[in-house]
Amino acid sequence: MGNVYTGSQTREISFPLGGIGTGSIGFAGNGRLMDWEIFNSPNKRSFNGYSHFAVKAEAAGQLLDARVLNGDFPSPYMGQPVRGGPLHSGYGYGPENNTMAGMPHFRTHSFQGEFPLASMAFTDEHFPGTVHLKALNPFIPLNDKDSSLPCAMFEVEFHNPLNYEITYTAALTASNPKAGERVVNRYSKDRSVHLLKFGTASYESSDPLFGDLTIATDASTVSYHEFWYRGGWCDNLEMYWRDFAKAGPLTNRHYDSELPPHSRHKDNGTLAAHITIPPGGKGRIRFVLAWHFPNVYNSWNPEPGERTVWRNYYATQYADSAAVAIYTFTHWDRLLGDTELFRDALFNSTLPEEVIEAVSANLSVLNSATCLRLTDGSFYAFEGCIEDVGSCEGSCTHVWNYAYALPFLFPSLERSMRDLDFRYNRRADGGMAFRLMLPPGRDSEPFRACVDGQMGGIIKAYRDWKISGNDDWLRSNWAAISSSLEFAWSPDNPDLWDADRDGVIDGRQHHTLDMELFGPNAWLNGFYLAALKAASAMASHLNDAAKAADYGELFRRGKTWTDQHLFNGRYYGQKINLNDRRWLERYDKGDSLFGEDATAAYWNEEVGEIKYQIGEGCGIDQVVAQWHANLCGLGEIFDRDQTRSALKQLYLHNFKANMREEANAWRLFSLNDEGGLVICSWPEGSVRPAVPLTYASETMTGFEYQAASHMIQEGMLEEGLRIVRAVRERYDGEKRNPWNEMECGSNYARAMASYALLLAYSGFSFDMTKGEIGFRPVIQPSEGFRTFWSVDGAWGTFELSESSGALKVAAGSLTLTKLGLPESWTGPKLAASLEGHTLHLIRKEEGGIRFAGPITICTDQALMWTQD
Repeated sequence: MGNVYTGSQTREISFPLGGIGTGSIGFAGNGRLMDWEIFNSPNKRSFNGYSHFAVKAEAAGQLLDARVLNGDFPSPYMGQPVRGGPLHSGYGYGPENNTMAGMPHFRTHSFQGEFPLASMAFTDEHFPGTVHLKALNPFIPLNDKDSSLPCAMFEVEFHNPLNYEITYTAALTASNPKAGERVVNRYSKDRSVHLLKFGTASYESSDPLFGDLTIATDASTVSYHEFWYRGGWCDNLEMYWRDFAKAGPLTNRHYDSELPPHSRHKDNGTLAAHITIPPGGKGRIRFVLAWHFPNVYNSWNPEPGERTVWRNYYATQYADSAAVAIYTFTHWDRLLGDTELFRDALFNSTLPEEVIEAVSANLSVLNSATCLRLTDGSFYAFEGCIEDVGSCEGSCTHVWNYAYALPFLFPSLERSMRDLDFRYNRRADGGMAFRLMLPPGRDSEPFRACVDGQMGGIIKAYRDWKISGNDDWLRSNWAAISSSLEFAWSPDNPDLWDADRDGVIDGRQHHTLDMELFGPNAWLNGFYLAALKAASAMASHLNDAAKAADYGELFRRGKTWTDQHLFNGRYYGQKINLNDRRWLERYDKGDSLFGEDATAAYWNEEVGEIKYQIGEGCGIDQVVAQWHANLCGLGEIFDRDQTRSALKQLYLHNFKANMREEANAWRLFSLNDEGGLVICSWPEGSVRPAVPLTYASETMTGFEYQAASHMIQEGMLEEGLRIVRAVRERYDGEKRNPWNEMECGSNYARAMASYALLLAYSGFSFDMTKGEIGFRPVIQPSEGFRTFWSVDGAWGTFELSESSGALKVAAGSLTLTKLGLPESWTGPKLAASLEGHTLHLIRKEEGGIRFAGPITICTDQALMWTQD
């Protein structure tokens, strides 16, 4: 199960609690509620008033102890700049008192994270018993509605170790975050649910500031403060603690909404739940913290003259935050049970611990402020998060190429990304903008098309079609897919990708490292080859024989040339004379990323050399197209022996056991004795450009996971695992947040390449157009192999031992004609059954089970098989 973090290893933890596209609240390593990113934008390092949990214990009318449910506040203690904070606060004033660090709290705490659940244990010599706090948001594969709830769920569990009964109290405090001058804090009860709603009468319902927050519990006995005491200085906290830290319930305090809050403080409110526990017993109290800020606007890129506002998806499902809380309590057992079922399926997989950590931790990106859901439910995202704004808008196609979690766990949301891309980003000439402007329908981004983004879109369309088996969906996008591919040789393509139509891209090539390559290179030409092969297969399925043949022939020609001319005997590279400025002079028309023409942007006059190129370097993505092809079932893109050689050289030259002796002029994602896989190296005997490929010496986790999982696919298990281990050691809770792998900002989408590790270790294959899935594990533990799997329509677990196996469906239904298995499972002694009924099999040479007719496995059913 997931790592347990203690002491200094909890320092950087902020575990995002929220739904897909709803924003989130950070559950800190010491139990704080921080990073309040629920207002439709990032909000790193923020706190919302005095929001916190507190607990107390009393017996026979006497207080035994009361304290904030936090561990020690992590150093440093000099304080930090506070955006919009009061005078005489911030750096040089110590931690803000809003952190509750100065109040009594627990001496010892530990944090265990198994995304999507986190739990903490608190002990203190003064408090009778241990307190456990569980936190989660529903995260259920294929159920995007319940996985998009704008709330956090909490369970506070008390254990009474004494020989007499104790009344315990758990209290949740929150601030009214956007109330303005007219604050509406109101307690109410709906059936068994007690609600304290923080609203406003200051804004119209269409205003982006309009919204509300609710804290709720279904405990039988409660008390509350609708308002903390309004006063200056620290009056409010003084009075709150005076009221809480004594025996008995809270006595309500109320202010009229026409009276504005004190100028120094937001209005806080507290909902307390009380439970009496017998000697040696345990008891639990449940809370929901729900939010509802329905109006999103493109503050990062507003329309000229006015901002454009639209309603986010969850606002079409729930009237307000109270409705969210009531729904959550009504369905609590199912939501928690299904979330735990997923967590257990993933964490009980017999994969290395670091691999499960990497897979699960980066799923949290989906619950972060990186992601939005548009009014109709479509999925949209930034690349990541800057402190208070999204980082690089537009569901950036070349970054999201690497994010393999969403297409398997929530395939309808992934398909919505394709739909938006092909509908709104396609230009008349077939070129594709690689960033989607909001709201949909705005003029597309004017910058040039991006090779890996555009060709990756074709590969992803193939993958998403195979995951879903939905021919109608493919047919609806086919015109856009084919025109996107054919832009490569279009005379209207100003970058002349494949102007001579020989299957090799050799023009100006924008890419995910933010500049352009010139001349043929395996990295970007590989994307083109994989797109040609995928498009040929899709055309054939749609009975477009002419295009299928045309694309297929181009693929064969391009592959032959690439294998012969771009492999240098050890690895694949770029074919260019860096001293020949004619490569640039062809492209003086059209701005560079920095507004300069190509020659000005790329020519290094001092050394007479083109800048930002790979040249003779060994690049981390040189065979990335083969990685995609392996994952999507496309077959060979590069020569297999040459691919394996390239991966071995990549590990040999690009993996750094520590970074102490590495000269890194770029962003510092690894330091000192930390290890990682750098973007590009120039092995001995090669020439390093004076100004090399952008980001060459960085260690970015999405690229690292891509290469590591590809190595694992090719049998380099030790090397791949060592890379994964190096990444996770960097994100150890002390130096960096284990649930926030960075690149261009926090919660970076590319890090979801880690999901491919699960696919690589299990050898998972899929083709739902034929009703086929398969498993060929690369490891076989002595106790047997177990893994989680998911496709459109169903998810569950797979188990395999030497003599038997089981494919279990946890939710949904799966119709199969074939289950692929390792070659050792071919033979006449194979027998299979479903729900006790023997299945008739067709014997064929390939490994696995082919059924005489389609079979359907439903929720809680299992396909079983044995081999004598």
